[in-house]
This record gives sequence, C-alpha cells and structure tokens, in this order.
Amino acid sequence: MIDPRARTMLTLAVPAVVVGMAAALILLVVVLAANLLQRFLWQTLPPLVGASGTAWWWILGVLTLTGLAVGLVVRYVPGHAGPDPATVSLFGPPTPVGVLPGLALALILALAGGVSLGPENPIIAIIVGLTVAAGARLMPKVPAKGWVMLAAAGTIGAMFGTPVAAALLFSEMVGGDKDKPIWDQLFAPLVAAGAGALTMSQFEELDFSLPIEPYLHPTIPDIGLGMAVALAAVGIGMLGVWLFPLFHRAFRSLGEHPVLALTLGGFLLGLLGILGGPITMFKGLAEMKTLAGSAAGYSASALALIVVIKLVAVLVSASCGFRGGRIFPLVFVGVAFGLLVHQLFPVVPMALAIACSVLGFTLVATRDGWLSLFMGAVMIPGIELLPLLCVVILPAWLVLAGRAEMLIKAPARTAEKT
Repeated sequence: MIDPRARTMLTLAVPAVVVGMAAALILLVVVLAANLLQRFLWQTLPPLVGASGTAWWWILGVLTLTGLAVGLVVRYVPGHAGPDPATVSLFGPPTPVGVLPGLALALILALAGGVSLGPENPIIAIIVGLTVAAGARLMPKVPAKGWVMLAAAGTIGAMFGTPVAAALLFSEMVGGDKDKPIWDQLFAPLVAAGAGALTMSQFEELDFSLPIEPYLHPTIPDIGLGMAVALAAVGIGMLGVWLFPLFHRAFRSLGEHPVLALTLGGFLLGLLGILGGPITMFKGLAEMKTLAGSAAGYSASALALIVVIKLVAVLVSASCGFRGGRIFPLVFVGVAFGLLVHQLFPVVPMALAIACSVLGFTLVATRDGWLSLFMGAVMIPGIELLPLLCVVILPAWLVLAGRAEMLIKAPARTAEKT
C-alpha cells in the first residue's frame, strides 16, 4: 500500500514532467527566435547595405532602433509588456496571460538588439504565467503556488542545463515543516527541473565553464585571496546598486513616455557599445567565453574599461525599461573583473580570481548564496574550488546582510504603470 505522502508526490510527478518539458521548449523557442534575429541584424544585414556589424554607426543605429522598437511594444501592445522591470524580482507573482505576448516580443527584441540583459526574469514570468493559467484550468485543486514552483523550477533547470541550480534555489524557499520534510516539498519541483534540463540537453549542450586552466590544488592562503577578491567584487557591485535608483529616477523624469525613455536608453547603450566594442554588448554568455579565451590580448586598463562599461550598460538597460534579467550580464562583469585582478596581481590564480569575482557579483545580483556558489563553481573547469568557495562566501554574505538590492521598491500601483 502506498503511503499518503508518496501518493501526494506521485500525483504531481506527471504534471511536473510536462511542465519541465514545456518550460524547456518555450525557452528554446524564445532563444532561437532571438538568435535568428540577432544573426540577421548583426551578420546578415550589414553586408547587404555595405556595412560591418562592428561599425560605430551600425552599433549606435541598431541599439537606438532596438530601444524604439521595444518602446513601441511597451506603449502599444496589450499588457504593455508587463510592469516596470526595475521593480520586479526574479520570482514575482504570476503574470496575466494577456501580457505575455508583448513581454516575449520585448525580450526577443532586446536580446537580439544587443541590450545588456539576460533572458531569466522575463522567461520565468512567461512560463509561470502560462503554467498557472493552464494548471488552474486542468487541475484546479492544485494551488497556484504549486504551479509557480513547478514552472520556475522547470525553467531554471532548462536554463542552466541541470536540476542542481533549481534544488539550491528552492531549498531556501520551502518552509521548514517537521511534518513535511524538505525533500517532500522539493520532489515535484526537482522532477520539473530534471525534465527541463533533460529536454534542453536534447537540443543544446549547455556548458558555462570558461576556456581557462583549472586550479587543481587550492591552498590555505588562497582562502584569504579569494575573500579579498569576492569582497572587492561585492564593493563594485554595490556601487551599481546605489547608482541604480539614480539611473531609474533620471529615466522616469522623462514622464510616462516609454518610447522616449527606451529610445534614449538604446542610444546610450549604442554609445557604450562603440566605446567598449561588441564584447560589452548582449547578455554576456558567449562574450565572457570570448573574453576569457583572449584575455592575454587585453591590457589591465582595457579590462578595467570593460568592467565599467558593462556595469553602466546593465544599469542603463535595467533602469530605462528594457525587459530582461541582470544575473548573466553581471556574471560577465565578474569574469572581466576576475581577469583584471589576475593581471594586476598574478599571485592570484586566474581560476580563483574569476570564481570568487563571479560569486561576489552574483551575490549582489541575486542575494542568493546557493546560486552564487553554483555560478562561481560552474564557471571554472572542475570542482576543486568548490570547498574553498563555501568559505570565501561567508564574509561577502555578512557584508551584504541588510543592504539594498538592485530593485526599485515601488508601490504596487506605480509598478503596474509603464
């Protein structure tokens, strides 16, 4: 006879598999559409008009027009592509279905146009919104929170190519209940995350590790070096957090005019792209591998400029109204800062500098210790640094305790305006 607890978990197992598979497929469609449009805008179209995708006027023009296009979506498409993204965290309340087409379109345009944001926040909102709406119709006895957990876990599993990230994230979210162990609460989300990761692996092999030498033999002194790097990364990241409301307030001073704000934002991103080059544009996943693989060709001043430009680009992108997430571009900043630290202080091994820098910037972006450890470890070949990172994170976490987040705390009625 099946135990009632096991029966409850089995009841959600099949829906969890379906949700995880659907999350991966939706993510694939959105990313594929963005990649195709990106290839057209930056590789196919320029030669047709006798230009280069790296020409200064092309970078400025495409990013400015991207801002205009996203602004028109936000202004005129039903649902206005959701609330002001500066006021929304990674896991927000379910988004109404009518808002999702505009949100998806705004995300695809931003990703393809070179905006310094990742897909994470909007894609989670899209998949959660669809899942909650479908779940309420097909299995109304399951609470909305359950569907939110399944959808978010499936999306995280698909996005990172492993259910481990989802397990780490959701271990902090489930409540402590002696009558309902944590693994009981995580069972269905982990099924969804596993289904999402396995489905994604059938179409795309996700590998976040950088093309650098692994650091196989960490030493005790490396703990102090790693703590110093992580704290420096946190300090720079917090400078961005403190500047974020100022950037947001500056764009909001233009009034309720998303077309104007986003066009101006695109123009500013174009200027930053001209200054920093294509390496400082887009969400940063491919660019961080390119940067790490060619680090020897960059001077310390060039790496410092990349750190500053990318951080400012994230602030502009996130504060003017572009739809996207801040985790992946800030991870790029972490990689660039780690390379800079290694070049300035060769005593700090490159792998250690990058891992601890990425950990620090991810902490600033997410305030999630588990995800920060995951991102710091997954960027480096091998797992030898993981025990060290578990110690390095502690002072960084203490420094961030109670500090402001890169999020505008707006009243609900304000957050709903565009």
